[in-house]
Amino acid sequence: MATDTARKPAASRPATPARARRTRSSLGPFGVLSHLALLVWAILIVGPILWTFLASFKTNAEIFGDAITLPSSFGWEAWGRAWAKAHIGQYMLNTVFVVACSTAGTMLLGSMAAYVLARYSFPGNRAIYFLFVSGMTFPVFLALVPLFFVVKNLGLIDTHLGVILVYIAYSLPFTVFFLSAFFKTLPTSVAEAAMMDGCSHTRTFFQIMVPMARPGLISITIFNILGQWNQYLLPIVLLSGNVEDKWLITQGVANISTSAGYEADWPGLFAALSMAIIPVMIVYIIFQRQIQSGLTSGAVK
Repeated sequence: MATDTARKPAASRPATPARARRTRSSLGPFGVLSHLALLVWAILIVGPILWTFLASFKTNAEIFGDAITLPSSFGWEAWGRAWAKAHIGQYMLNTVFVVACSTAGTMLLGSMAAYVLARYSFPGNRAIYFLFVSGMTFPVFLALVPLFFVVKNLGLIDTHLGVILVYIAYSLPFTVFFLSAFFKTLPTSVAEAAMMDGCSHTRTFFQIMVPMARPGLISITIFNILGQWNQYLLPIVLLSGNVEDKWLITQGVANISTSAGYEADWPGLFAALSMAIIPVMIVYIIFQRQIQSGLTSGAVK
């Protein structure tokens, strides 16, 4: 009696270690070109930063000599002059205070606005959202003159409070745009369960939704810190030369290169630039993983 024998499907042959290594190592022409482009981009970014740091230890003659030579000695005299004589220390403290307050205000107002626009339906929702987003398309320098008079009429010109409020206003559009898309990816069932348990809208937002949105909040917080720390145009308009003790670090760095004319202290200038670069670089290095996770976690539901 003939019997049918079920033929088992042939199992896929596991890849040998040599084949796996070849698969990982074979980038192809496009992969090689992309890696070369990333290498060139990294050199273009790291090179000037490294040169700026090394130039802070050189003399004026060494700076205008061979650009790729190392300093003859690694003394901290230029850093001391920049900190004390050019008042970079005071300007850095002013910048830390202004950026901390403006970033906190931006994240508080921006996250609440983004949450409401993303999770609640009401008449005018999309209109308000598009008004926020339209602020991203408006160049800052086009509004400098009316902005100056608005802040002056409020009595906040030459004050840190005026700078903080302007920083918040200019940071809100991107913050709302980024966080509204992020809040839409959060599960609705969690918020509904919290409401059924008796949580108010405010408590649901601060105790339930904000912890769930922490990756996105950290990412946009770092972006706001970087943008506000490096801001130069707005402080120039809002903080005049009459209140030099309230200047921010970008104004102090620019003042070093313009106040002395042909006798400018170039090592002190590069030392001041290094002082301005190092804090934001440290912040980015510490929160690099959180920034990357925040940018990718909102991409899929």
